[in-house]
Amino acid sequence: MQNGGDPVLILTMKWGTLYSSADVNRLAAQVRRNLARPHRFICFTDDADGLDTGVEALPLPELGLPPGHGDTRWRKLALFRRDLGAPQAPLSGTALFLDLDLVVVDDLSPFFDLPGEFFIIRDDDLFRAKPLRRVNPARDRFLHSVGNSSVFRYRVGAHGYVLDAYLADPAAATASYEISQQFQSAQLAAHGHLNYWPRGWCVSFKNDCVPRHLRSYLRDPSLPEGAKIVLFAGAPKMEDVFAGRGHKWYRRIGDIGWLRQAWERL
Repeated sequence: MQNGGDPVLILTMKWGTLYSSADVNRLAAQVRRNLARPHRFICFTDDADGLDTGVEALPLPELGLPPGHGDTRWRKLALFRRDLGAPQAPLSGTALFLDLDLVVVDDLSPFFDLPGEFFIIRDDDLFRAKPLRRVNPARDRFLHSVGNSSVFRYRVGAHGYVLDAYLADPAAATASYEISQQFQSAQLAAHGHLNYWPRGWCVSFKNDCVPRHLRSYLRDPSLPEGAKIVLFAGAPKMEDVFAGRGHKWYRRIGDIGWLRQAWERL
């Protein structure tokens, strides 16, 4: 929750070639249109070429892995560094992290107004029920608790225990958890800090916007009431959707003018 009148932070990350500076600039424009309060838009990146002047570029934070451990797939855990942004630009305060493969479609202020220590998407909220998972009740309970790290809010430096636990034994962490958001969720839950956004704020394009199965041939995708961010969990990915590809023969993408306008307008 935001304190005082300090600007809130919007954080994102870009490395490698999967996403471009244009993707960062589009996201920054979406935030500007949908967040009236003072904020800083910060991109951690290995290549700042092409970023708009309104985007603050900072080097990718180091995970701090021990020598010889070159696995950086869990790079996002570096966001939990207690000295995030140091020494170039030490950061503090409330931050909302946003992945680049999403579209902001409504006011982001509620993401900062909601009182609490830490908030994230419940991953299961983006998908349809998985009845077969119930054959292993303990596994089902854990997966139901996992947060999707595409959109989360936290106080910078306040959850360093997440990164500490990973660095204590990175090999064991990657052996015990399939992806970093599972490990991250387990650490947050153990400290009593795992809370979820209200269901419906962050929605899946495939599961919440597109009519199911052959009904997609009768109706175009639409935005559910109350949705603020559209995500592309699973397949099709964002680039597929904007190219009109539904991934399955029975999934027609149809007219997505409302989504394209929210994504493209600078």
